[in-house]
Amino acid sequence: MSAEEPLFRVVRGVPTAEELAALVGAIVVRSRPAAASPPVAASAWARSGRPAAAVAGPGAWRASGLPR
Repeated sequence: MSAEEPLFRVVRGVPTAEELAALVGAIVVRSRPAAASPPVAASAWARSGRPAAAVAGPGAWRASGLPR
């Protein structure tokens, strides 16, 4: 694609400068890769319902039944 060749062209109608600017803005936004959102840490309330990691060793069976 050369520098003189347009990226897009209007084939019907006469858009205003504002309409063309809106179209270019929409194309630019859609052409960007989606940003990955950072993983959300689970709250203390949500973690309380999950079982704790099993700990092996002497007394582990007793500790597994005790409240945290």
